[in-house]
Amino acid sequence: MTLKGTNFQKKVWKYLKTIPKGKVKTYKQVAIGIKRPKSARAVANACAKNPYAPKIPCHRVIRSDGGLGGYSARGGIKKKLRLLRSEKVVI
Repeated sequence: MTLKGTNFQKKVWKYLKTIPKGKVKTYKQVAIGIKRPKSARAVANACAKNPYAPKIPCHRVIRSDGGLGGYSARGGIKKKLRLLRSEKVVI
């Protein structure tokens, strides 16, 4: 699949594909994972712009305080919660 987005977005989206089913990471952990530790907000924005959800699993990224954050794909936050529960993630 050829990703269409900014270089930063593509870097984030490629990293999201490495998060295993049933696991979550925080926006900050993703920022650290792409070697941009101060970019948690930019990571959140890249997740929000992800046109490939849920194939590229931005639903597996949550806030540092344990909150779900957002989910811009069809179905919104309820869909994010449903996807996480289907992967046996306890929220």
